[in-house]
Amino acid sequence: MDYSLAAVKMLISQLRDAKPTPSQNATALGGVLFQRAWLQGVLVSDPVISGGRMVLDDGTGLVELGLSNDFALRQWKSGMYLMVVGVYHIRTGEIPLLKVHKMVDLSGSPDREAMWYLEVMDAYRLFYEPLIQEFS
Repeated sequence: MDYSLAAVKMLISQLRDAKPTPSQNATALGGVLFQRAWLQGVLVSDPVISGGRMVLDDGTGLVELGLSNDFALRQWKSGMYLMVVGVYHIRTGEIPLLKVHKMVDLSGSPDREAMWYLEVMDAYRLFYEPLIQEFS
């Protein structure tokens, strides 16, 4: 894992345009090279009911969360608003998979969802848009 590549703040819908890169263990979104995606959304599948499968919905799409044993042992419940950072895996015929490195329950934070959309828009305009347009 190359930690010099920052976790990219994005919406799940943006992951649809990401492409694998042949020379590195990374993914590219236009000219933005990343190994980890930073997402936030609502947990829509309860791991107890769904046999351990966890799905996050940010309002633009769904992503399955792959958890290490450390995270899997915690009490995650459907309806929680989560921040997740992890390695994005492109899968054909299935919803995308994010192998989680960090996961935090933000359910108690007011205005968390509205603030997240603003953060993603701000990061996109300042950092990602010029690179994406350059490679489009």
